[in-house]
Amino acid sequence: MARKALITGITGQDGSYLAELLLSKGYEVHGIIRRASTFNTGRLEQIYADPHDTKSRLFLHYGDLSDASGLSRLLGKIQPDELYNLAAQSHVRVSFDAPEYTTDVTATGATRLLEAIRETGLKPRFYQASSSEMYGRVREIPQSELTPFYPRSPYGCAKVYAFWITVNYRESYQLHASNGILFNHESPRRGETFVTRKITRAVAHIAAGLQQKIYLGNLDAKRDWGYAKEYVEAMWLMPQQDEPDDYVIATNETHSVREFLEHAFGHVGLNCEKHVEIDPRYYRPAEVDVLIGDYGKAKSKLGWQPKTRFNELVQLMVEADVKLLKDYREGRIKVTG
Repeated sequence: MARKALITGITGQDGSYLAELLLSKGYEVHGIIRRASTFNTGRLEQIYADPHDTKSRLFLHYGDLSDASGLSRLLGKIQPDELYNLAAQSHVRVSFDAPEYTTDVTATGATRLLEAIRETGLKPRFYQASSSEMYGRVREIPQSELTPFYPRSPYGCAKVYAFWITVNYRESYQLHASNGILFNHESPRRGETFVTRKITRAVAHIAAGLQQKIYLGNLDAKRDWGYAKEYVEAMWLMPQQDEPDDYVIATNETHSVREFLEHAFGHVGLNCEKHVEIDPRYYRPAEVDVLIGDYGKAKSKLGWQPKTRFNELVQLMVEADVKLLKDYREGRIKVTG
């Protein structure tokens, strides 16, 4: 009998890649989606188009992390073997404008899920998506599982709470609950409001003569960027371990937004300095200057390590957005996102 997995945030970048991975391993995959007036399952279309029999093993359920009783009902109905909590208000800059909503979904939402597990008496192996933003004003370089947290945004604060409530339920109720402290991870499925995808999408449009400028904030911020498709493999590995634990997932390299721009524009033969303008609206009230993760524990205990290098990641994202725009202009697809 196939193992069952439940994914919150299945319509996002990570959720779609994780669903694909689990289906390829023979899982029955269930996802929670929010009710909306427009379709929000675009990233899952590739799964539905799969010639293999995956659609019959993928089930979507309406639900919300703000609805505790609904979560309990879904858990009781599905009875998953594994539960991956990827849902969040995950945009750091937006979290400053919507701190209460960010806290409710990202922090309290994780608590509602854990409490639903406890109340139903089920014992799914639980994965909590934690974030490098928890480190904020970093206490050491590189950051490891033992580095103290110093969040610099409502999003980072909410993720710190979700991290510790996961640890608390693990220790209080003997749950197999693990935190994956994932550093920035990108892909062609990244949301268009996130800086990396904003850049690669703009590069495609500028190269095609459809726009002239891209407006950004702090170009000197440094991040540890990896490939999301590889990072979901680490997510899956954590619940497979005999004992739950917390792991940093990263590349142990750091690059600035400026470097990302130079590589992205350079890939299509353009000089980024001619097309980039600074807009103070995109500055954060409190900035995180540098993030770089030590994935040594994940390598030794999970057997996981990153494969795609920074320049390769930028290249594949640019090429994907160039192709996406070309397909749209030639009528092969109806949307550009």
